Amino acid sequence: MLLEYAAIGAMIFVTTVVGVIAIVLGILFGPKRPSGKKNMPYESGMNPIGPGTRRIPVRFYLIAVLFILFDIEVVFFIPWSLVFQDFVKAGQGMFVLYEMFVFIGILLVGYVYAWKKGALEWE
Repeated sequence: MLLEYAAIGAMIFVTTVVGVIAIVLGILFGPKRPSGKKNMPYESGMNPIGPGTRRIPVRFYLIAVLFILFDIEVVFFIPWSLVFQDFVKAGQGMFVLYEMFVFIGILLVGYVYAWKKGALEWE
């Protein structure tokens, strides 16, 4: 039974080793004497204008969250549609269908709320 998890364990081991190697190489071959010019941000060969951290409107974050919300919706629709026929054959088709309606309803409430708040308007 544990042999089934060997591939996952091997992948965790390999990614850990690669991460440690990347950090060690950065420490060994990275810059050792920082200076003002070396620590300055590089922007296409020009001196940066303004501070390095700027205020970003909340609307950008809101659009990102809405994208994730509706992207998750699509990610759950595809596998559900593939296994729905198996549930119908097992006699659980209506229950699974109602569960998907509940899922769609929750997402629809979020969509309507975002629409009413004007989150889908781009200026």
